[in-house]
Amino acid sequence: MTTDTTGTAARDGAPRPGGPADSAFVRACQRRPAPHTPVWFMRQAGRSLPEYREIRANVPMLESCRRPELVTEITLQPVRRHGVDAAILFSDIVVPVAAAGVDLDIVPGTGPVVAEPVRTADDVERIRPISRDDVSYVDEAVRQLVVELGDTPLIGFAGAPFTLASYLVEGGPSRTHAKTKALMYGDEELWHALCGRLAEVTLSFLRVQVDAGVSAVQLFDSWAGALSEADYRRYVLPHSTAVLGGLADAGVPRIHFGVGTGELLGAMGEAGADVVGVDWRTPLDVATGRIGPDKAVQGNLDPTVLFAPWPVVEAEVRRILTQGRAAPGHVFNLGHGVLPETDPDVLTRVVALVHELSGRRADQG
Repeated sequence: MTTDTTGTAARDGAPRPGGPADSAFVRACQRRPAPHTPVWFMRQAGRSLPEYREIRANVPMLESCRRPELVTEITLQPVRRHGVDAAILFSDIVVPVAAAGVDLDIVPGTGPVVAEPVRTADDVERIRPISRDDVSYVDEAVRQLVVELGDTPLIGFAGAPFTLASYLVEGGPSRTHAKTKALMYGDEELWHALCGRLAEVTLSFLRVQVDAGVSAVQLFDSWAGALSEADYRRYVLPHSTAVLGGLADAGVPRIHFGVGTGELLGAMGEAGADVVGVDWRTPLDVATGRIGPDKAVQGNLDPTVLFAPWPVVEAEVRRILTQGRAAPGHVFNLGHGVLPETDPDVLTRVVALVHELSGRRADQG
C-alpha cells in the first residue's frame, strides 16, 4: 500500500474519491469551494479536555509525545468530542530539537527549559540533522492516525526556526527575547547558522509527517510578533521560507501562524504557505488585504471569548465568518490556542454553529 500526497491511503498511488483530500478543510486551504467553513482549534488535542488530563496523568510531556498509542488517543479525543473538521498531531515544538541532540525538558508550569543555551558556533554544530529513525514514534503515530481518522484530515506540526531559536538561546520561555535579539543583532553570522540548522531539522521533521500521511502541515512561529517587519524579513523570513518552500512538492497545504503578527502578515504570506493564520488582533478582512488574494486565511476567535455568555460567543462567531468571506478560503479557528480552563462544551457548540451558519450560506449559493 502506498500513501498519496494528500494523506489518503491508496493501493494504486492515486487519490481515492472523497477522503481527506476532498474534505472541507483541505478544500478551504486550497481555496476551493467547500460545503461549509471548516473548523478546528489550535491546542485542541488536550488542554481543556478531562479525558486528556486523565490519560496524561503522571506522564511527562516529552514522554507523552514519544508514545505512539498515547499520541494517537490524544489526537483523536477532540475529533470524537467536538466533531472538528481536522485533527492536529499531538506534539510539542521542541520534539525535533530534542531528537537532534539538544538537552532539554518541558517543565510543568514553565515550558521548555534548555540545559545549555546556545551561545557559540560549537553549540550550533551540536544540533545534528535528524532522520525518520530519530522520530520513528512520530512516523508510527501518524500512520496509526491516518487509519483511525478515515476521511478526517490530519495536520502535521512543527515550530518555526525563529521560535525554536528563541527557546534555545534564552534557555526557556521569554517575554522580552532580549538574549535572542542580542545574538541576532550582535552576531548575524552565528544567528543565520543557528536558524539554518533549525530549518533543516524542522523540514526533516515535517517531511517525516508528510511521508507518513498527514493531509496538511502547520508551521508555528509563536514568537515572531516580537519583531519589526524589517527584522523579520532580514533575520527570519529566509529560514521560514526554507522550511515551507522545502515542502512545495509535498502536495499538502502549508499553514503558517504567529502571534502578534498583524504587521508581519504580508511578509509571512511570502514565506511559502498556502494559508496564513491570523490571531484575534486583526480582522480577517483586513488581514486578507495585507496577505493578498492568493492565500487562504485561518482564524481568529479570541480564546478568551469562550468564557463569555453564549450570545457574545455567537455574535463573535458570526462576525468572524462574515469577515472571513473576504478571503478566497477560510478555516475557522481561534486566534491562538485553547486555554486550559475552557469549557469543552462551548467548543462543541462553536463547531456546530460554524457548520450551521456556513452550511446554510453554502446551500443558498
